[in-house]
Amino acid sequence: MPVGQHKSRKNHRLFRIVISISLFAVFLTSCTKHPEQQAESKFNQASLGEVLFHDVNLSLNRQQSCATCHNPQHGFIDNRTDSNGMRLATSLGTDGSSLGDRNAPTASYAAFSPEFRIEKHPRFNSQQPDYEGYVGGQFLDGREKDLAGQAGGPPLNPVEMQMPDKQSVVERIKENPFYVEKFKEFYGDSIFEDNNLAYTAMTKAIAEFEKTEKFSPFDSKYDRVLRGEEQFSFKELSGKSLFFSQQFTNCATCHQSKPNGHAQETFSNYEYHNIGVPANMKLEAQLGREVKDKGLLNNPLVAGKEHLAKFKVPTLRNIAVTGPYMHNGVFQDLKTVIEFYDHFLIGSQHQINPETGEKWLEPEVPLTVALEELKDGRKLKPMQVEQMVCFLRTLTDKKYEHLIEEKGIKCSD
Repeated sequence: MPVGQHKSRKNHRLFRIVISISLFAVFLTSCTKHPEQQAESKFNQASLGEVLFHDVNLSLNRQQSCATCHNPQHGFIDNRTDSNGMRLATSLGTDGSSLGDRNAPTASYAAFSPEFRIEKHPRFNSQQPDYEGYVGGQFLDGREKDLAGQAGGPPLNPVEMQMPDKQSVVERIKENPFYVEKFKEFYGDSIFEDNNLAYTAMTKAIAEFEKTEKFSPFDSKYDRVLRGEEQFSFKELSGKSLFFSQQFTNCATCHQSKPNGHAQETFSNYEYHNIGVPANMKLEAQLGREVKDKGLLNNPLVAGKEHLAKFKVPTLRNIAVTGPYMHNGVFQDLKTVIEFYDHFLIGSQHQINPETGEKWLEPEVPLTVALEELKDGRKLKPMQVEQMVCFLRTLTDKKYEHLIEEKGIKCSD
């Protein structure tokens, strides 16, 4: 038997074992629920999506899944590290050598990003005028309008999962009788007669999984305080006051989409901005080329140089555990990010990048930097920076709180 065929059958047997374990887990979960909840515990499209999300067989060499770059145990980001123990700025492909040129954003709360469109909306706790422009979509440039569209990208991306075409992905799905059974059950007996329809069915299932509470539990300390279950420490409360203040910071200009105290605030209004992020020189060296990401202009629906290097405002949910930060992963520490924002203000004390010990580099693309928004605020003292970090840590989902690293900043009273 050829080596490749032996490996394929071995992987296939292993995958069937994984499927059996998944189904057994679903069964156990349903047994622990009240009768009125058991109907919701049956294996459904979201359950199928969860299995697909973790399936390495959907990559060319059967080594990478969606969960590789969006690890459910680490805030749905790529937590892989380099030889020095530092998280990779961008993700490796399934071949172990291809390197992307964008940091993989968290998939947490991605379901709340609206479909890509132009809209006008007010800004909360901000002195800035109403925003009118592009919002939403998936990926940092919004090029896919919804979760299903996003899910269809990585399997075919030549530097990610590297499958050559949709048919090849569908053939991998058809290898497993369990998939065949469930696809026909959920999408009709003729689903595999059209590869495009079968591929779309796969993306819809993954999207349903991403809409579940596993991605968006709203159970952080911030949420628990809103519900009256806990209280903020002094540092956390001070950071919260700074975050939502119209007088001190401009955070809420872009990181608030609902009135104060709303139970489903995702801490992003999904606008697009160039915030003057410098080039990641280490990444450029690894790629062997200069990287000037066009941002929003990579979206085929967008034209005009005024949109160059603008990126979607990310959610701040789980921000304390989902570094590195910025579209190119140039910053490793959350404190660095806050000092970076602050350095735009006249008289700011934070003129040195604490990670390099040198002055901040110039923006990678200076033409479209949102200076009006960036300069709307007051400079922060070092203690206020710490208070901001402490508040942002409270946005961490309960299951990830153990991942928070103090890094010299203690937030409890």
